[in-house]
Amino acid sequence: MARRDAQSGWHWRIWAAEGAGTGLMMLGGLSAVCLVFGNGVFLAEALPSDSARYLVVGGLFAACVSLVAVSPLGRLSSAHLNPAVTLSFRVLGRVSGHDVGGYLAAQFVGALAATALVRVLWGDTALSVEGGATAIGTTTGVAIALEAAMTATLIAVILAFVSRARLAPWTPLAIWPVITALVWIGSPYTGTSLNPTRSAAPALVFARFSDLWLYLLAPTAGALLVAIAWRHRRDGAQPKTAKLFHDPAYPCSLGTELAARPAS
Repeated sequence: MARRDAQSGWHWRIWAAEGAGTGLMMLGGLSAVCLVFGNGVFLAEALPSDSARYLVVGGLFAACVSLVAVSPLGRLSSAHLNPAVTLSFRVLGRVSGHDVGGYLAAQFVGALAATALVRVLWGDTALSVEGGATAIGTTTGVAIALEAAMTATLIAVILAFVSRARLAPWTPLAIWPVITALVWIGSPYTGTSLNPTRSAAPALVFARFSDLWLYLLAPTAGALLVAIAWRHRRDGAQPKTAKLFHDPAYPCSLGTELAARPAS
């Protein structure tokens, strides 16, 4: 199929789905943090070590991302759920200017609403873990390098899968162990953000602003470096879709080489 360029326009249904999907990811992921690290929670006391807790949180947070991607919401929106993902596809020409603004706004609003809901639902337990806010456990320079490198790894895996038509449907499954491992390995040092919105929402809701700039800058920089490098690959190795799970039955406003309904 011939490539179809990204569509400009006001794609309200798609943006609403992206906001709702981001909210569900944050609700599930931050609830996992409360469940595994919160004061007085049985699971937090039952797990034998912080390493085991990071592994469980990583698996649960990653599951939220993958499940949203294959859900009707994700099939409609693309399930970026992360400004770093959207901006990477923008660099690769798969997202229009309208959609960049719509996606980033939707991701922020969805994450903020979900984090506020976590505070209400989990109460003191959420306060005991500062809402799952990311925090530095090493030097600033090391934290910047780690967040940039970990996000670059995630984006590289996504691009490697969506750049091959046969592998593209497996993208949600592929990123599950990747995110799990990154959270497990990186959490003692940075909290493993990988996502500026994932860090910004808890920082705002729980007034935990320390080093927030780092979590806005480093994941974005890591993602953009990979996307810029990917642009120099041959045409046949460029993304076939900008959706984490491409379903031709759903409308698509993003640039694609796969069959898709145009966005209305």
